[in-house]
Amino acid sequence: MTITAKTTARKRVVVGSRSSPLSRAQTEEALRPMRSARPDADFALVPISTRGDRNKAAPLLSMERGMFVKDIEAALLNGDIDIAVHSAKDLPTAMPPGLAIVAYAEREDPRDVLVGKRGLGLGDLPHGARVGTSSPRRAAQLKAKRPDLALLPVRGNVGTRIRKALSDEYDVVVLAAAGVIRLGRQSEISAFIPPEVCVPDVGQGALAVQIRVDDADIADIARAADHHPTSAAIRAERAVVDALGGGCTLPTAAYARLRGGALHIIAMVARPDGSEIIRASETLSADDPEAAGRAVADALTRKGAARILAGE
Repeated sequence: MTITAKTTARKRVVVGSRSSPLSRAQTEEALRPMRSARPDADFALVPISTRGDRNKAAPLLSMERGMFVKDIEAALLNGDIDIAVHSAKDLPTAMPPGLAIVAYAEREDPRDVLVGKRGLGLGDLPHGARVGTSSPRRAAQLKAKRPDLALLPVRGNVGTRIRKALSDEYDVVVLAAAGVIRLGRQSEISAFIPPEVCVPDVGQGALAVQIRVDDADIADIARAADHHPTSAAIRAERAVVDALGGGCTLPTAAYARLRGGALHIIAMVARPDGSEIIRASETLSADDPEAAGRAVADALTRKGAARILAGE
């Protein structure tokens, strides 16, 4: 009699993300702890082209937050993928019904950086230097620090923007440190901009892992990617912007760090031209990150942020 060994079918997990080289690198980063926790699973990566990726000519200001995630979320809701990995900064504060963020993978350096062929820092740039950025948040804070700078729009993935930074079109281009580092191109960074000068975008440098709320097994797999200090910080940052009115198009930013059981949070609201910036900085208990974020939003409001947000 022949005895056939019983085999257990491996679980297949389909993971979706944007199709850029950076997005693929980020997805692999988020998957490492999941693969370690579930060696019985096979993870298949599916690149998804989003509206923000397809519409390369449109200025970023003309697109709402969420332009780089909605197509991926649709695939998740339709059951085409089981897990979505996003740059946390791309996510609106409101989740579509049926979806949830169950993990934030460990954050890379959240700061903004300058990339340029001359290797200059912000204070070293000559008068009238041409600075590439399409971010209202960056533009307002840079104008406040250096009103003489000529800010020019720039689009494209990280590689494209680095190439433009090294051309004669710009003196420097402003990028997120995390993207440059994750692509292994940190040697091309000219200078880091301190968060006190340019408060990073909410979630900058962090990766969000999103699933359908009714998929318990996938939830168990996805939670393996969660990094508690990162999760606490991002939850607080998102709460700041949500309390201020997460859909506003004016420059807003929040950055939190977890240290010794406390959250150190800085946040700002600015006029687009940088003529007025309201900042708040608080150190609060990390027991309830959302409450800490709301408290910082209240501090901004007391200082006059509501007036700016109302367009007064």
